[in-house]
Amino acid sequence: MNTLTLSMLLLALQGTGSDGQTQPAPWPALGAVQAPTQPSRSSAVSVRRTPRFAPAAPFASRGPIRSPISSLVAVRGQEDNIVTGIGLVDGLAGTGDSGDLAKQLLQNMMLTQNIKVELAALNSKNIAVVRVEAEIAAGLKPGRRVSVRVSTIGDATSLEGGTLVMTELTDIFGTTSYATAAGPVNVGGFSATGDGASAIKNHVTVGTIPGGGKVEREVPTQVVSDHGYVYLDARVGQDTFGNIVRISEAVNGLYPEAAKALPDGKTVRVQVPADLAEGDYVAYVASILSQEVVSDDVARVIVNERTGVIIIGGGVRLRPGAIAQGNLTVTIAETPEASQPGPLSNGTTELLPRTTLDVEEENNGLVLVPGAVTLNEVVEVLNVMGTTPRDLISILEAMAQGGLLVADIRRM
Repeated sequence: MNTLTLSMLLLALQGTGSDGQTQPAPWPALGAVQAPTQPSRSSAVSVRRTPRFAPAAPFASRGPIRSPISSLVAVRGQEDNIVTGIGLVDGLAGTGDSGDLAKQLLQNMMLTQNIKVELAALNSKNIAVVRVEAEIAAGLKPGRRVSVRVSTIGDATSLEGGTLVMTELTDIFGTTSYATAAGPVNVGGFSATGDGASAIKNHVTVGTIPGGGKVEREVPTQVVSDHGYVYLDARVGQDTFGNIVRISEAVNGLYPEAAKALPDGKTVRVQVPADLAEGDYVAYVASILSQEVVSDDVARVIVNERTGVIIIGGGVRLRPGAIAQGNLTVTIAETPEASQPGPLSNGTTELLPRTTLDVEEENNGLVLVPGAVTLNEVVEVLNVMGTTPRDLISILEAMAQGGLLVADIRRM
């Protein structure tokens, strides 16, 4: 290919017009944005880039949160009821109770099946006495399944791998049975023990049995009182004056003059129409609970020391301050030594304890904590500290007592 031919090819690729000016190529280059089609008499080319997704508004600039009334209140008479019982967990790998309480309970269970065993013969650490607890919603029909919580009473060290024997759950007076519970226990952790060391993750003496409870008797309930009122009690954490006032206004907007905020600031009383049929009570209450109101942003921090879980609400704020946090670590090591008697001394070999105690304290300086007014800023400040969740729980509690943390701390 000669020089003239190569020059003509380059001019064609660049799109040179009759006036000698370089024109845009009639096709886009590789990876370019396709230009919109222009009218035949137009020589202008315009390319407009449209973002595929509109950027989301920052967390702090979003509008107020609207919540259904059902998420802010509980209908009086529809509360959950706690039923409890004392049961026995078997199948433990030597981590059960060492006392006679578990053996006596096992002996009594065997007697109910006409099996007579002497207490001295029940020499095992594979069983543990536990307290069993479940929550049953009002009106829950027999046969429905509920979750169960199990916790040790004696000196059992772990419920890992255990199974709860059929246990009767009664009311707080122990007179009426409402449910039964049984099944494998889930501890959400583990424990391992050797001759010289042990490791434990989470709290292995407390566990749950998802769906392990069976309702045997319905808990009686009454939604509408004898005087024709429905009481809406604010849920824990939502019991603010602002929420109660807005709920009352929303109900009155739907049914004029039907609702009234009671002086305790935690309850809204709703009048049921006298001519409303009893079969329409549920629809009447449902229409109220489905209304949406602007709810207050509650400043609350929930902590669980057993699992190290921390939950921070959107209303939490931080005031400026400074924090110094240093961990204190105590290490105890046992290295027993054997003491041999001298020759012809008629002595015995003795094992002498040798204990090494090491105390280490971190020497950390003050950390400046800037103020934070949004949840994102609060999380950024707490992450800068670089502490573990369990240390962070102690820091949050101290910050609340010192006035730096503007929030209510509650333990699970």
